[in-house]
Amino acid sequence: MSLWPSFRGLWKPGQKDSMERSPQLPQQDYKALRERCLRDGCLFEDSSFPATLSSVGRGPLLQKLPASLQWRRPQELHSNPIFYSATANRLDLCQGLVGDCWFLAALQALTLQEDILSRVVPLNQSFTENYAGIFQFWFWHFGKWVPVVIDDRLPVNEAGQLVFVSSTYKNLFWGALLEKAYAKLSGSYEDLQNGQVSEALLDFTGGVTMTIKLAEAPGNLWDILTQATFGRTLIGCQTHTGNERVMENGLVDGHAYTVIGIRKVTCKHAPEYLVKLRNPWGKVEWKGDWSDSSRTWELLSPKEKIVLLKKKDDGEFWMTFKDFKAHFKLLVICKLTPGLLTHEVGQKWSYTMQEGRWEKGTTAGGPIKLQQARDTFWKNPQFLLSVWRPQEGKTFLMPCSVMVSLLQKPRHRHRNRKRHLAIGLFIFRVSKFYDDQRKLPQEFFLQNNPLSFPEVFLPEKEVSRELWLEPGTYLIVPCTAEACQESEFVLRVFSRKHVCYEIGSNSQVVFSKEIVDQTEGHDEIFTRLFEKTPEINAAQLQRILNHLTWSGLGSTQPLFSLDACQGILALLDLNASGTVSIQEFRDLWKQLMLYQAVFHKQDNNASGCLNWAQLRAAMKDAGLVLNDDVCLLMLIRYGGPKLQMDFVSFVHLMLRAEKMESVFQNLTQDGKGIYLQKPEWLMMTLYS
Repeated sequence: MSLWPSFRGLWKPGQKDSMERSPQLPQQDYKALRERCLRDGCLFEDSSFPATLSSVGRGPLLQKLPASLQWRRPQELHSNPIFYSATANRLDLCQGLVGDCWFLAALQALTLQEDILSRVVPLNQSFTENYAGIFQFWFWHFGKWVPVVIDDRLPVNEAGQLVFVSSTYKNLFWGALLEKAYAKLSGSYEDLQNGQVSEALLDFTGGVTMTIKLAEAPGNLWDILTQATFGRTLIGCQTHTGNERVMENGLVDGHAYTVIGIRKVTCKHAPEYLVKLRNPWGKVEWKGDWSDSSRTWELLSPKEKIVLLKKKDDGEFWMTFKDFKAHFKLLVICKLTPGLLTHEVGQKWSYTMQEGRWEKGTTAGGPIKLQQARDTFWKNPQFLLSVWRPQEGKTFLMPCSVMVSLLQKPRHRHRNRKRHLAIGLFIFRVSKFYDDQRKLPQEFFLQNNPLSFPEVFLPEKEVSRELWLEPGTYLIVPCTAEACQESEFVLRVFSRKHVCYEIGSNSQVVFSKEIVDQTEGHDEIFTRLFEKTPEINAAQLQRILNHLTWSGLGSTQPLFSLDACQGILALLDLNASGTVSIQEFRDLWKQLMLYQAVFHKQDNNASGCLNWAQLRAAMKDAGLVLNDDVCLLMLIRYGGPKLQMDFVSFVHLMLRAEKMESVFQNLTQDGKGIYLQKPEWLMMTLYS
């Protein structure tokens, strides 16, 4: 299998002309279908992905099949079939005739995190209890988790051996059934040939994948790998381009592997850095230093050697970090999105997702090539991004970590029928306010150079950039390598605090645009207010807030009491002066615009108040996740007698909550607990 020569798309319905597609994957109700089969005493047969050669494909894969291909259910292949076993070594999956090592390498990485695996593979399915020959799997498909239903008829040869993915445990079938579900999602088994580890990792997690070219790897790559290994990421890698030929050193060219561990060991003379990998074939291993038969193991203590060395032809092996960088081309790290797992202390991220499209004649502007070519670049979709850092006890500008991901949507039902377009991201700093009802004009791109741009446009499903940006306003322009190329795409942005939306279009804004235009539009007013009084007190703050227009709240305008403004000022007043400066006020205003946006978004009945469910959703949108009980207590504490919370109370709650989190982070040493002295306890009590 070659990993790079063929680039594909998946599929999405509803487009015409050059993006015409075949009928969509059917929506099948797993529970209803299973109950019907149980009631009728029959086993499910999936007519949308039948047990025929049409599900295998129509290309070269047909030539590899055994002459007498049959389709059999697991109960026909083993006397005691098991869907999934927590005690079995889940890495013992082996690749079959399909050239989908990229899929299997990602799958093996997934098995190292069982809580993530269970999201893709519902582990409560079996061949005994309520068995009806039907199984269901879940994949992250361009912004949402989608179920894929299959029957359990699997292709086997004349001897009853699986011809595609199998397990070394002959009665274990979850891997083979998952491969079938992924083949159905992709169009056919044939469509699983040729791919990259990053694509499957994305479909398994909805995470953001980062690909590192090992020949150009940063000097701290070991530190990056260490952080990734212990940070609950999924890691794969790929060798240099080839045709899956086994080389003299035991590696396979043009092949994907799973990174399953790293280790710094103590040798007799110096430390050695080792990487553990697994070949999806379940056999064929590295033959160099630190391989199963290498003499280098004698450099370790007997105890460490016993722990690390397992002499089995199972496709698993160790090699030095130096050899790893020399013999592998790509390292793929999949970072999990905030919504997939529980939020960790100090690691709250905001997440926005926008959909867009490049359309010939309107929005398919192509890249910047020369100055004179920028007259088409500006036609690309444009997304305005406002970034700022949440309050952390200090109000000065610091770079913010921002991850931007661009996914191109499928252009055909069968992923191998149409190639991926080569895509990339341009990011510009916006130093002054523009009318966000219109796209930034051609002149902007003639006068401004991008902060970040693609060195090479990549024909991949996803491209991503990790950036450190100062708080401010930016423009993201996704584009294709050539003008007039058509496709749909998904843009995702992750940071601690941000707002991102498309300008010059009719698309829905995830967070209200007032965060940008009110901050920028009022900046001159703010400057005038502070000309004569460098610092303002609570009464002055009250007058300012009650005289400004809160256009994002509709007809219900908030009324800030003096007590509320004194509380707000106390949370912002870092030097105990009883006043705030213009910079502190600007930071407050940005926070208020975020709160206005999320409040308005959740106040869907325009009542001017939030109930418990709306409050919980608004706090989550603002980057603060609380469990249900705590959220209800907050509503009781800060809401009205009818358990409704108005905007002013919501502002007070959010500012206090973020301040309390900041205090906790400043006091804790390990993110788990704190020891409070009496003055600190009193301070936190007064904040609550």
